Amino acid sequence: MNSQTSKPRIAVFSLRNIFGRALNRGPHVELEDIICEVDSAELFAPRLDPAARRASFATRLAYHAPVLLNPGLPRIPAQQQYDVLFAICGFPQDLIMFDAIADLRGACKTSVCLLDELWVKDIAKHRHFLKILAKFDIVMPFQISTVKPLGEEIGQDCVHLPLAIDALRFCPYPDPPERAIDVFSMGRRSRVIHDKLLAMARESGLFYLHDTIGGSQAIDLGEHRAQVANLAKRSRYFLVNPGKFDEPAETGRQVEFGYRYFEGAASGAIMLGERPDNELFPKLFDWPDAMVHVPHTSDDIDRVIRELDRDPQRQDLMRRTGMAQTLMRHDWVYRWETILAATSLSPLPGLAVRKGRLAALAEMVSGGSAIGLPELNREPLLLAT
Repeated sequence: MNSQTSKPRIAVFSLRNIFGRALNRGPHVELEDIICEVDSAELFAPRLDPAARRASFATRLAYHAPVLLNPGLPRIPAQQQYDVLFAICGFPQDLIMFDAIADLRGACKTSVCLLDELWVKDIAKHRHFLKILAKFDIVMPFQISTVKPLGEEIGQDCVHLPLAIDALRFCPYPDPPERAIDVFSMGRRSRVIHDKLLAMARESGLFYLHDTIGGSQAIDLGEHRAQVANLAKRSRYFLVNPGKFDEPAETGRQVEFGYRYFEGAASGAIMLGERPDNELFPKLFDWPDAMVHVPHTSDDIDRVIRELDRDPQRQDLMRRTGMAQTLMRHDWVYRWETILAATSLSPLPGLAVRKGRLAALAEMVSGGSAIGLPELNREPLLLAT
């Protein structure tokens, strides 16, 4: 709990001890930790094996019947009154865990739930899980195209909240390391581009760092996020693509983008890959040369890299601009500021302290550039309902 006030005003319900090794939960833990850093918050993180018989049965049942069983989590008693209950839901199936906070929700003036991944085509399939969302006062999906149809399903307006990251962790400053990795790729990848980069590694000694082991579990989630950040800020180029770009049947061809774009910009790596064709990307990444568009079917990434390598001044400007923009706009603290505004709560001093650290790093990044960086666009981030 943050000691800015003697009595916590935020109750944070975390699934970190249930799904704590899943790689996609890393940014959720980052956000929860930053809330506890900048606000007066109490963290509730119960334990449960999601593969246990009762938990798996409760999940299977909810797909076929309007019966939501507690998967085995003990209910969390409310020891006091809170201003806000805050929870992050990775997938709709997680919502069966939220029965544990029924008493806690009743002890909070306002409840907020963030929903990470829900494709529009899957709303009907998850309709029984989604009934839990209607019990929250404010529902904030990360995927912008999901906002309106989800609101129609649960019978209340939803508000879009953009993704973000821990920009302080990913920023190479104040002591930027050598960018010894030529190209860094993690997670899903284009077979065509991967093969081309492998050929460059064989023929020209390109240091191409890519996954060689499949899997979605980390030994330690915090260590994994720190490792990703350390690798990204030592990389010259960083591969990015829209979410599940290689599985259009799973997404229903809905175009969304994930944390990779924020990680690449924050680390000062030059992003190569597909520019997401949706309404959100040009609003959040609105500076010139935010990335270089390389379709996942393209076989000329070698030419793109050679052209960029011939223009070090352009590279320097791209790197510094991405870092500064992320530090000033896309750290989780700005999203928490947005959530506080939605709940009519004033920020506590810790929020200004973190923003000051971000601004100081952004000034350091910008000050070393021979060319002035583009002016920051600070438009409000509640973008769609």
